[in-house]
Amino acid sequence: MTVPAVSRPVPSRPAVDADAVVAALYRDHGGTLLTFVLRLTGGDRPWAEDVVQETMIRAWRSAARLDPAASPMPWLATVARRIVIDDRRRRAVRPAESGDTPLEQFAAREAAQELDALLGRVVLDEALASLSAAHRSILTETVVRDRTVNQAAAALGIPVGTAKSRVYYALRALRAALEDRGWRSAG
Repeated sequence: MTVPAVSRPVPSRPAVDADAVVAALYRDHGGTLLTFVLRLTGGDRPWAEDVVQETMIRAWRSAARLDPAASPMPWLATVARRIVIDDRRRRAVRPAESGDTPLEQFAAREAAQELDALLGRVVLDEALASLSAAHRSILTETVVRDRTVNQAAAALGIPVGTAKSRVYYALRALRAALEDRGWRSAG
């Protein structure tokens, strides 16, 4: 024998006037939310105002789900914080905006930077080639292969003290070779 299902009336919420809810939210919490978002955006007022506006749009879309008995500020703050985080992530993956500078200048500047980097590598290669084989090998082990002096000494089969002095004199010789080629150190 089957038991007939008893349908119980589900208490429903009265229809919500989303516009009225958002107007009340903005009136009662807009200033507090803007102050909160200004701290999140580092004082960037236009960005903060955009975030508050987007938060209110999301509140308008979710007006039927908001609990009228609860304070809406925690929900608004969470939504605003997530919008700021999403904006920061979006900005991090997008190249910086260029402003009013013509694109041709960026292309020329980038080409000049690439040329400078290439010339720097050529000068560095020449300077390294001018070093003794012992100095080149110790710099290769410690700088290029990122080994400690102890590890470099073991790899080259030399005492640790010898490796330390070779690193010192190799760096001095490299600096002198670079300066002979017109490269000045920053320090």
